[in-house]
Amino acid sequence: MQVTVESTQGLERRMQVTIPEERIKGEVERRLDDMMRKVRLPGFRPGKAPRKVVAQRFGRQVRDEVVGEMVQRSFYDALSQEKLQPAGNPTIEPLEVGPDGGFGYTAVFDIFPEIALPDLGSIEIARPAAEVADADVDRMIETLRRQRRTFEAVERAATESDRVVIDFQGYVDGEPLERGQGTDFAVELDGGRMIPGFEAGLVGATAGQQLTLELTFPENYGAGGLAGKPARFEVTVKAVEEPRLPEVDDAFAEGFGIADKGVAGLREEVRGNMQRELTMGIRNLVKQRVTEALLDATTVDVPPSLVTSEADEAIARRRSEMANAGIDPEQIPIDREMVEGQARRRVALGLLLGEIIKVNEIKVDPNRVRERVEMIATTYEQPEQVVAWYYSDRQRLGEIESVVLEDQVIDWVVERMKVTEQPSSFDAIMNPGQTTGQP
Repeated sequence: MQVTVESTQGLERRMQVTIPEERIKGEVERRLDDMMRKVRLPGFRPGKAPRKVVAQRFGRQVRDEVVGEMVQRSFYDALSQEKLQPAGNPTIEPLEVGPDGGFGYTAVFDIFPEIALPDLGSIEIARPAAEVADADVDRMIETLRRQRRTFEAVERAATESDRVVIDFQGYVDGEPLERGQGTDFAVELDGGRMIPGFEAGLVGATAGQQLTLELTFPENYGAGGLAGKPARFEVTVKAVEEPRLPEVDDAFAEGFGIADKGVAGLREEVRGNMQRELTMGIRNLVKQRVTEALLDATTVDVPPSLVTSEADEAIARRRSEMANAGIDPEQIPIDREMVEGQARRRVALGLLLGEIIKVNEIKVDPNRVRERVEMIATTYEQPEQVVAWYYSDRQRLGEIESVVLEDQVIDWVVERMKVTEQPSSFDAIMNPGQTTGQP
């Protein structure tokens, strides 16, 4: 086997491999000899067909099989010989071979880059510091009250905080919308669930009133090819209802399974849940800042083939999610350039974290894996069966190990960075962009 390798551009390599004819012929002859002892052909007893007949009947098929297997095997042998580590699958291009026969091909592939890790001690990040305050618990209790609110009919015009019960029929281009109608349909006027203008058009309405709403579907509306189209909705208001919030008392607490400690017990439970959410929120934010700092401090030459593969998978997932939501993926174009930019960053981060793991010989901690599995299992009715389910399948457990190992790497990196405490709040961390606080 002859191998030559050339660099084309960046991380791309073209590796030319030639397999001698005598090597191919020898393997073909061996397989044909083996077939002669087993093959059944019309007019011949089993195993008695002449070799010439067997070769005429199966020679081309056997040669193709041999060449296919030798290409695959020789590719990895050549990589080992040249000490190359490919990133992604190669493109195989057949070659014209000289008069002495044989088979040749060129494999085009990317290789993994060499990565110079940054000095972690010179990188500074800010870790948010926050506590669950009484005011945070109060806001959460208020949210729980809103979730348990009831509605009562009133004899007045609807306000933005009310709910109206309506019958409606939508029309586009004068034709009724197939799924654009409803009977006894409840619309919360502060819900933001309808297309723009629908809920606002019902503010001020009274029971028994008939309305016509002239609206336009949003440009990014994904169902039924309605994006950007004008529509008319004929509406009959059947009732106006105002919200009634429950009192925060022992009965309210019992509705959340807090039967013995009343309101104090409910607040304690809520605070504990919020603290767990805050701890996870801070961890996620630190992880985000660590990865951004690492990428900013490191130059990573990303293999184009890995970016393409990652982008293809992301687009396929997005289209699948659209289809599952009843949205025609063809109606909403996906910005390939933006997706590839995100994919490039994810691939670069994966290569960088992988290099940190390799250089520093970081191993996954089985105790942390067990803790993660048991944490997942607590959300199920029979946690022991869930734990056993994960540990019974190497692939399933491997997915958990990958997540845990990434967390370990982040912890390892944080220990070596300059970390400053940044005062923050529960709301700023858990609802970024919706509060005036800074995380």
